Amino acid sequence: MQKKKSQKTKVAKNQTNVSALELHEQICAIRYENIEKRMESGSKRFVRMEGMIIGLYGTIIGIYILERLF
Repeated sequence: MQKKKSQKTKVAKNQTNVSALELHEQICAIRYENIEKRMESGSKRFVRMEGMIIGLYGTIIGIYILERLF
């Protein structure tokens, strides 16, 4: 009788561990998805900032050239 109870207990613990692991995997999947979204939005911001910096360089060079001409 003792063996049957211990086997049932082990099976119940195993199911609990598997459920906990599956829950952990789901939570991590959601977290990684959110991290990827934030990285993509950050990447878009950097592209925009790069464009602004390149425009600023062009402006500075253009002003320098115009100053030399006049």
